[in-house]
Amino acid sequence: MNKSLAAVPEVIRISEPVIVEATARRRAQHRREQVIESGLFLAALMSVAATAAILAVLLWESLGFFKAVSLTDFLTDTLWTPLFDDARYGILPLLAGTVVTSLIGLLVAIPVGTVSAIYLSEFASSRLRELIKPALELLGAVPTVVYGYFALLVVTPTLQKLWPDLPGFNMLSPGIVIGIMILPLVISLSEDAMRAVPMVLREGSYATGATRLQTAWRVVVPAATSGLVAAYVLGVSRAVGETMVVAIAAGQNPNLTWNPMEPAATITAYIVQVALGDLPHGSIGYQSIFAAGLVLAVTTFAFNMFGHAMRKRFREVY
Repeated sequence: MNKSLAAVPEVIRISEPVIVEATARRRAQHRREQVIESGLFLAALMSVAATAAILAVLLWESLGFFKAVSLTDFLTDTLWTPLFDDARYGILPLLAGTVVTSLIGLLVAIPVGTVSAIYLSEFASSRLRELIKPALELLGAVPTVVYGYFALLVVTPTLQKLWPDLPGFNMLSPGIVIGIMILPLVISLSEDAMRAVPMVLREGSYATGATRLQTAWRVVVPAATSGLVAAYVLGVSRAVGETMVVAIAAGQNPNLTWNPMEPAATITAYIVQVALGDLPHGSIGYQSIFAAGLVLAVTTFAFNMFGHAMRKRFREVY
């Protein structure tokens, strides 16, 4: 017993370096984790700061614009002629062109994208899926200016064979091409959302005698609703913010019309037109691009908030 008690201090003395070394390693690891956490926080802070700076610039320049143009005229006037001698600043023609082209794009992208995502998720083999998804990513990497000339030189002449009276500049052609542009985004996100649905739900549906198609439409799609809504909202934001396709193929004549067969201008196309440097800095015409950009930012923010609310409502936790 005495020998055991006498050996205890020696064991403690032998263990002390090991304990000190382990403590030092833990402290060093903790410092490294703090450095990594601080770097991630700074990265997130920079993103928020950049967004806040953009909004601040839009608001500051828009305030100068609204000192000369009343908000009522801006929202209700049906003419947008800031480059004319008798300038009018009604945003409705630009807003109508943006809405029409975006809706046409969504009418193309959402049905085709959803059906394609269902096929890739539920019916395609893994080998075929590995071939199709990289091809879709390549489709998303094509420059938008190429899409613009594709709409002007290929899609519009093709549509003119069906509608001979269709003008060379119209909203239908760029709307269709915008739908093709956002297809990779919609398909990829929708397919990921469907593949995230647990297999046990599919197996339960098969056990009741449902076919693969019935399982896809009645089980997988409802279970992946939150992810599908997120894909659609991102597609809307992408369509609303598209610039080069509408600037090239839709014309740059602000025209208050809801007819997709007619030419029109969108908010982004007008910003491109005015931002070329023809107007002096600080003039009302120059400040009008910030007011138009503010409307575009508010519209996109509203779509994102709507998508966030829909995701929260339909989100499923498995």
